[in-house]
Amino acid sequence: MRFETLLIVGGGLIGSSIARAARETAQCKTIYMADTSETACQTITKLGIADGVADGPADHFAAQSDLVILCTPSARLATTAMALIPSMKAGAVLTDVGSVKGHFVDAMAGQVREDIHFIPGHPIAGTENSGPESGFAALFKDRWCVITPPEGADDTAIQALTKFWEGLGSQVAVMDPSRHDIVMATTSHLPHLIAYTLVGTAIDMETVTRKEVVKFSAGGFRDFTRIAASDPVMWRDVFLTNKTATLELVDRFIEDLTALKRAIRWDDGDTLLDSFAKTRDIRRRILDSDPD
Repeated sequence: MRFETLLIVGGGLIGSSIARAARETAQCKTIYMADTSETACQTITKLGIADGVADGPADHFAAQSDLVILCTPSARLATTAMALIPSMKAGAVLTDVGSVKGHFVDAMAGQVREDIHFIPGHPIAGTENSGPESGFAALFKDRWCVITPPEGADDTAIQALTKFWEGLGSQVAVMDPSRHDIVMATTSHLPHLIAYTLVGTAIDMETVTRKEVVKFSAGGFRDFTRIAASDPVMWRDVFLTNKTATLELVDRFIEDLTALKRAIRWDDGDTLLDSFAKTRDIRRRILDSDPD
């Protein structure tokens, strides 16, 4: 199975990067894109990263495509998929790039035609920038892409989608949707929630002015502001669609933070040192595993 024709629905950072990467690596002969934003479509056309662009419904492109990748916000994935499924060609693969999988898989139960292969996915790559002009072909190079096929998914289609992402430079892992969501809640969703909260708290403090926050921001706080600069609409949808896993992690974080708060209050240096040393070791292991 090879994907001769590709339809990308959503022309933001991820979608436009897929188009660039698929073109550069010759993964597909024909690349179509669609977006509900007329401005985005005009930008995509100007960039020349697609062979055809649809402003709104893309049924005519879906009918020609071997692979359809949904790059819309998480909350719109299911409705977008169900609108396209009637027009999709038999044997095509339907996938996505959302960072929450369980919600999408549950919403699509019983909604997919038997002659279409539904294989959700999540490329773990991105920046704080958004829009078609922010994309670049190397975004997925040496990054993980997690594929979460539902039970009974066709092995040949899974292998084809795996080869597609590997062709864009990704390392591919296959994972259960619920397992994916708890992993992402730990490594991505909770850190973003903390970043949004911390930056908001710093700005709202009555004893500190915004000017001082900007002027005296150290490296650590700057890292938080970079994360907190991510697309607010996308992250609103992430938290609402991955509610269960996120709330579980938030509760655990509050417990651990309370323990550190107690250690500071009672001058318990041993507890603080032990906690900081443990997390420092995790940092080393993450850097050692980074392909960069």
